[in-house]
Amino acid sequence: MSVSRTLTERYGTLCFSRTVMRRKLPKSVFDQLLYCIEEGQRLDRRLADTIAHAMKEWALENGATHYCHWFQPLTGGTAEKHDSFLNFEDGVALERFSGEQLIQGEPDASSFPHGGVRSTFEARGYTAWDPGTPAYIVKTPKGGILAIPSIFISYHGQALDKKTPFLRSIHVISEAAKKVCSLFGPTPRWVKTTLGAEQEYFLVDKQLFDKRLDLKLTGRTLLGQASPKDQQLENHYFGSIPARVTAFMDDLDMSLHELGIPAKTRHNEVAPSQFEIASIYEFANVAADHNLILMQTMKEIARKHNLEVLLHEKPFKGVNGSGKHNNWSLEDSEGSNLLEPGNNPAQNLRFLFCLTAVLQGVNEYEALIRAAVATDGNDHRLGANEAPPAIISAFIGKQLSEILDGIASGSGNKDAVLNFLESGVAHVPEILQHTTDRNRTSPFAFTGNKFEFRAVGSEQSVAMPQTFLNVAIADSMLDLYHKVEVRREKGESVQTAVMAVMRDSLKLSERIRFEGNNYSQEWKDEAAKRGLSNQPKTPYALKIWEDDKNLSLLARHKILTKEEAKLRYLVRLEQYATKIDIEAKTLLSMLNTQVIPDVMRFQSSVSSSLIALTKASETANLGSLTKPQAELLKTVSGLLTETMDKKTRLDSELVRGAELHGAHKATHYCDVILPLMSDIRDRVDSMESVCDQKEWSIPTYSDLLHSLRG
Repeated sequence: MSVSRTLTERYGTLCFSRTVMRRKLPKSVFDQLLYCIEEGQRLDRRLADTIAHAMKEWALENGATHYCHWFQPLTGGTAEKHDSFLNFEDGVALERFSGEQLIQGEPDASSFPHGGVRSTFEARGYTAWDPGTPAYIVKTPKGGILAIPSIFISYHGQALDKKTPFLRSIHVISEAAKKVCSLFGPTPRWVKTTLGAEQEYFLVDKQLFDKRLDLKLTGRTLLGQASPKDQQLENHYFGSIPARVTAFMDDLDMSLHELGIPAKTRHNEVAPSQFEIASIYEFANVAADHNLILMQTMKEIARKHNLEVLLHEKPFKGVNGSGKHNNWSLEDSEGSNLLEPGNNPAQNLRFLFCLTAVLQGVNEYEALIRAAVATDGNDHRLGANEAPPAIISAFIGKQLSEILDGIASGSGNKDAVLNFLESGVAHVPEILQHTTDRNRTSPFAFTGNKFEFRAVGSEQSVAMPQTFLNVAIADSMLDLYHKVEVRREKGESVQTAVMAVMRDSLKLSERIRFEGNNYSQEWKDEAAKRGLSNQPKTPYALKIWEDDKNLSLLARHKILTKEEAKLRYLVRLEQYATKIDIEAKTLLSMLNTQVIPDVMRFQSSVSSSLIALTKASETANLGSLTKPQAELLKTVSGLLTETMDKKTRLDSELVRGAELHGAHKATHYCDVILPLMSDIRDRVDSMESVCDQKEWSIPTYSDLLHSLRG
C-alpha cells in the first residue's frame, strides 16, 4: 500500500464526518442534517434519536465508552463532563444514547466565569449540540470519549461561552454578504467565513520544564538571563527540524489527521525551539474548534515525547514571541471567494466592493478589534518588533492601493497587468509576481485573496477576534448595500451607485490603510494624527467595551446583549488581574525557595574564598590579592539587598491589589505589580550572570532553548 493511500485512509477516522454520516444515516435524515449545516437552519428535534443512535454505534465501533458535550466557557480553555454510554435498567447494563442526550446537556454553570450576572446558587446552565462541527473521538488508554461540540448558555439564555456569539456573527455576516452579492448577480444560497490558522509554539525538554516553577504555573519564564546565542544569526527560521521534534510532529500530524483536522505545513520559526503548524482553511466555525483541539492535542502528544509545549505569547524575554495568524476570507455556495481579485482586480467590482466594506468595518471599529486580542500574554508581544503593534491598520499593497485611490479621487484606474519576475537563471521558469508584497509588520494584511489577522495571541481562541471582525465588516456591508439601494431607487445603475458609494467610503477609511513599517516611531506619530487608538496594555484596551458605540454594534446585530458584553468585560478584567497575581506569587516562591538560597550559597563560597585569600596574603606578605572577590561579593550583595527590598514592596502591593475590584484592580496589576516584577527580574538576571552555575538551581535560557538538538 502506498504512503499517500495510507494517509488518505487514515484521515478523519476518528471524526463523525459527512462521509461517516452518509454511511450511517438514512438518506432522508442525512439530507436534512446536511441542509441544517449548510443553510444554517434549525434541526428538527424529531431527527435527534436517529442521529444519536448512528453516532453511538459509530463511537462504540471505535472503542468509545463515554460521551461529553465539549464547550468553550469564558475560562480561556475548553470544558467537558464525561458520561458513560452504559444505562442500567432492572439491574441490566445497556448501551444507550438518546436524541435528548445528544442535543442538550446540563453542566453546573455556577463555577464558570459569569461576570457577576448570576448568583452562586443559580447553578443551572445548558450545553447544546452544534451540528456545524463534526463530533470526534478522543482516544484514551482503555477506550475513548465521543466529544460533541456544543454551545453553553445560562438558564435565562445568556451566552456564557465564546462559541455562541461567534456563531451569531457568522450568521450576520453571511446574511450581509448575500445582500452584497445580489448587487452583482444571482444571490448565493449562503456565504460563509473561512479561516486558516497558523499556530506558533515553543517546545522544551520536559525534565527542564519540571524544574521551572514559572513555566509550570504561568507558561512563561519570570526570570532568566539571555542566552549568548538565541536568534541573532537568523539561521533557525525554516532550518532543518531536529529529529526529536520531527518524531513529535509525525505523531501530531497523525493524530490531527485522524480527527479530521487538515494540518498541512510545519517548520522552524524564528527563535530556537520555536515552531509553527498551519492548517488548510475551513469554514471558520469548524476551524476555530479545530484550533482548540489542535492545541490540546499538541500538549498531549508532546508529553509522550518527554517534551512540553509552550503556547504563551512570550515565554522567553528578549526572544521572538508566538502568535496565531488568522487567514480570513468569505466563500459562497458556488465555491467563489469574495476576496479573490482575479487577473484584473480593477474590473472586478464585487471584489472591490467587498474590499471597501472590509476596510470600512476595520476603520470604524479598530479599537474594538484591538480589544479582542488584548490579553496579559499578548501585551508582552504586540509591537515588540516580532509582531504587529497595538495600533490596528490594514495593508493592501501597491497595486490595490492605486486602484482604490483612483476610485476615491474619481480619476479612474488602469487595468492590472500580470507581472513576471526573471531570476536570471536560464532554466528556471518565470515567476508570477503577486498583486501585493507581504507586510509582516501589519496587523491586518491582504495576502492575495484573504486577509491575515496577525495580532491574535498564540494561546487565544480565535473565536472572539473573528467575532468582532465579522460583525464590524457585516455592519459596513449592510451600510454600503443600503446606500447603493437608495441610489438605485433614484434611478442610478448598479455600477454608478456602487462606484459613488465606494468613493465616499474609501475617503473615510483611508486613515486605516498603511503600507510602511508598522514598528517605526513615524507610524506611531502618524497614527496619532489620524486618530487611531494605541493602547498597548490590556486594561486600557478593554475600556472600549464601555463605549456605547461598540455595545450598540454588538446588540444591534444580536451578537451580544449589553449584559452579555458587560459580563465579558468584567471577566476579562478579573482574568487579567488573576493571571498576573499568579505570576507575582510564583515569582515570590521562586525567590524564597531557589534564587535567594542559591545566591546566599554563592555568597558563602565567595566569602570563604575571600577569607582564605586574606589570610594567605597576610602570611606571605603578598599585598592585596582579594580585590576581585571583594568586588564580586559587593556586587552580588548589593543586588540581593535591592531584590529583597523590591520583594517586600511586591508583597505589600499584592495585599493592596486583593482589596481592589474590576478596572481598578486590573490597572493596579498593570501599572504597579508588573513593573515591580520587572525590577526584580532585572536584578535576579544580573545575579544569575555572575553566580557559579553549579549554585544556580533554575535551568537557564541556554538549557531551555538549545536542548532539542541531537
